[in-house]
Amino acid sequence: MKEKYIITIGRQLGSGGKMVGEMLAEHLKIACYDKELLKMAAKESGLCENFFEKADEKTGFSIISGLFGLSSFGKGDFFTNNYLSNESLFKIQSDVIRGLAEKQSCIFVGRCADYILRDHPRLLSVFIWAGMDDRIKRIAESQHLSKKNAQKLIEQTDKKRASYYNYYSNKTWGATTTYDLCINSSAFGIDETVNSILHCVRKKFL
Repeated sequence: MKEKYIITIGRQLGSGGKMVGEMLAEHLKIACYDKELLKMAAKESGLCENFFEKADEKTGFSIISGLFGLSSFGKGDFFTNNYLSNESLFKIQSDVIRGLAEKQSCIFVGRCADYILRDHPRLLSVFIWAGMDDRIKRIAESQHLSKKNAQKLIEQTDKKRASYYNYYSNKTWGATTTYDLCINSSAFGIDETVNSILHCVRKKFL
């Protein structure tokens, strides 16, 4: 059996990063995890999926346990001073990511997976970015927004993702020195971006 390998994809909103991950997974016949991780973390922890959705790629989030009937959990690793912190949710999600990486070759989109799996011996970390005009066009079309609102959403999401990543990893989101490979999907297009990553995967792992 071939050794397992992991691909992580960081991405700017509108760069096509999720699409790239899904296309890579199809080519390589491996799983691609994005928001599915929230459902898996909820199932693993026994917590409501809504908690993970509210905290998804955010910092500084907390839920007062008494308001949501969480006091029955008592005092444990995830609960301090009667609240469930974003750090606790991050730990739960991190454990899910590590568990999946131990079992199979797979792709993770976002969620600080490259940092969580930084000690994995067969890891390729990728960051996908794109020109603002292309990003606005893609988001405006996919989410049925005006160009102005699409740009606003992009700027807000970039800020949120950078804050989340920088907070947990102590690295810089989107910086070339943070990843093995950074690709401009505007320059190459989605298909060639996928092909470039496939080339690197085959050279490094297959």
